[in-house]
Amino acid sequence: MKARITVAVIAAVAVTGYGSATATERPERASVQPSAGPSRAPDARRKRVPNEVGKNHQAAQDHLQAQGFFNLRERDCTGRRRLLLFDRNWKVVRQSPRAGSRVSTDRIITLCSVKYSD
Repeated sequence: MKARITVAVIAAVAVTGYGSATATERPERASVQPSAGPSRAPDARRKRVPNEVGKNHQAAQDHLQAQGFFNLRERDCTGRRRLLLFDRNWKVVRQSPRAGSRVSTDRIITLCSVKYSD
């Protein structure tokens, strides 16, 4: 019975981290700030989405990233569910959200592309 209690105490000390602190010094806890509304990244800004339709897929991604959009997705627009392994071999035929839409820079931008050989 004594061995079980010792194991339980050691496990509790390891989990809480109070074993290394003395009685007068306690680990500091992070204070929780109340939320002032919907959670939004403070650096998220709203910008117009540039038109990438007709461009090389890699060039379109580079342009979007230069504009501050980094949350990018890609799809095979033929419906064959192929992976876009070599982005330079693909051309953008559709995008979401549409060009000219004013969206947050952390919003997902999806580029739907087809291979040049299709």
